[in-house]
Amino acid sequence: MKTEEDYAKMTPDELVSAEKKLKSWKMPTALFIGVLTGIAIWSATHNGSSLTYMLVIAAILVENVYSKRLKSIQAEISRRNTVK
Repeated sequence: MKTEEDYAKMTPDELVSAEKKLKSWKMPTALFIGVLTGIAIWSATHNGSSLTYMLVIAAILVENVYSKRLKSIQAEISRRNTVK
């Protein structure tokens, strides 16, 4: 994933475009988190190793990054709409 962008410097059209682009990744992100969780459950039942914990933590981090980016874009759009 790209580094954190400064959404305050983006134009309103760029913000809407970034929001649409990020929302288009909702399903692939959910699928990736589901696969990680499935492998973690399989690992817990068959191996019981630390791989389970690493996969669960990775799934949580992926979800956290996705939701933070989406919320920051939506907050900037909302802030600009209320300023007008």
